[in-house]
Amino acid sequence: MATLAITLGEPAGIGPDIVACALQNPSPHRRIVIGCATTLKARAQQLGLAIALAPYSNQTKDDGIVEVIDCPSAAPVKAGILNSANAPSVLQSLTRAAHGALQGEFDAIVTAPVQKSVINDAGVPFSGHTEFFADIAGAPKVVMMLVAGSLRVALVTTHLPLSAVPAAITHQAITETLKITQADLQQHFGIANPKLAVLGLNPHAGESGHLGREEIEVITPCLEQLRTQGFDLLGPLPADTAFQPLILDQVDAVIAQYHDQGLPVLKYAGFGEAVNVTLGLPFIRTSVDHGTALELAGTGRAKTGSFTAAFELAATLASLKS
Repeated sequence: MATLAITLGEPAGIGPDIVACALQNPSPHRRIVIGCATTLKARAQQLGLAIALAPYSNQTKDDGIVEVIDCPSAAPVKAGILNSANAPSVLQSLTRAAHGALQGEFDAIVTAPVQKSVINDAGVPFSGHTEFFADIAGAPKVVMMLVAGSLRVALVTTHLPLSAVPAAITHQAITETLKITQADLQQHFGIANPKLAVLGLNPHAGESGHLGREEIEVITPCLEQLRTQGFDLLGPLPADTAFQPLILDQVDAVIAQYHDQGLPVLKYAGFGEAVNVTLGLPFIRTSVDHGTALELAGTGRAKTGSFTAAFELAATLASLKS
């Protein structure tokens, strides 16, 4: 049995909806909800769901009761209506989850979506869960990987303007991404010798330099060096032909150079069921593959598939860890 921390995310979004719905199903794992208990109960009532919460105790439990660490919102929460006054409680929940995971109190963290803009509106520089957790954990480099069934796509660069991507594709960035991805696939996914497919940056992987030099000058030398260290790598591969069974059946993950090179394919393959995993942290963190969907909050139309998949993957990874 794993102990999983669940953060509610943006209280005005669909985080409380999908958590309240998911908690209707029994689980063999211990579930600790971290967030505004009042909001969760109110949203469950709005959706016509019964929900029972018990105050969290750090004593081991195995009775299936859902526990809560309350991080009260400063202002009343209205579904679909952002309020920057409630940003501190969101950050409080993330901080509590991270510290608990670092101390071994929780085996993994599963996060519902946050609204970056409203946290920034509150005067707090915030670029996302990934960077926030990395900062708390003191992790020098983390990697975003999305998982949809057997397809795994990790990114060298994440939320950058496309014009800034080429300069960010460096020997160091590629090397760190591949090392972190390989280490986490070994440690958390139980894959002893991962095989990774690495995409080129340019169309046709540069077409021998006619469509760009990054493959020749940066990516290929980096891969060659890593191969001498025992890495099993394919590439650099043209992105337009890499996502086919002939390639995917051979590898454990695909390494894309930038966000919209790899994630459209993955989300097409599994949107609403995919999971965001942060690699390189000293704890397991999974999340949904979607945003706060303010327009769906409180309507009963929010889908729980991605959250359920994130919860199940976190539990699986925690079990492999133990």
